[in-house]
Amino acid sequence: MNLLAAAAATTPAAEASGLSINFFWVIVAALNFIFFLALIWMFAFRPIANILAQRAARIQQGLADAEQARKDRDAGAAEHTQVIADARREAQALIAVAQKSAQDLRDADIAATREELARLRDKATADITAERDRALADLRAQVADLALAAASKVVGESMTDARQRRLVEEFLAASGSTDGRQN
Repeated sequence: MNLLAAAAATTPAAEASGLSINFFWVIVAALNFIFFLALIWMFAFRPIANILAQRAARIQQGLADAEQARKDRDAGAAEHTQVIADARREAQALIAVAQKSAQDLRDADIAATREELARLRDKATADITAERDRALADLRAQVADLALAAASKVVGESMTDARQRRLVEEFLAASGSTDGRQN
């Protein structure tokens, strides 16, 4: 029972004094807190801080890479637009050259065709004139032969061949100049 009595005896004294602060135990508790805080800092917070710093560095690098990629994309888009514009200009130039070449070829073909038509027309005119002259010469020869045959029947005498030809040529020359005046 001594224990209970001793406990009962100390309790009223502690209650009588109220709240007492023991600085020794406060300092020990504070040192324990600082010690455990240092241990936690070294073994938990420092590695976590390092991981977070590395993650922040990776994020910053990713943002920088993304910004560089955006700049490269914009530069690539501008270059792409420039290349397309250059290609369109070259295509337009090629089309213009091809159209001019086609027009020149078409004009040359038309000129050659016209020259060929003029040559054929001239040749046809010359052929027609030559054929007409030949037909007229044949007709004159036939008319001369008929006239000689009729004249020899009318005259009743035979003329020499040379004399007949000379007379016919004189007649045709005279009738040719008369025909020329009528036309």
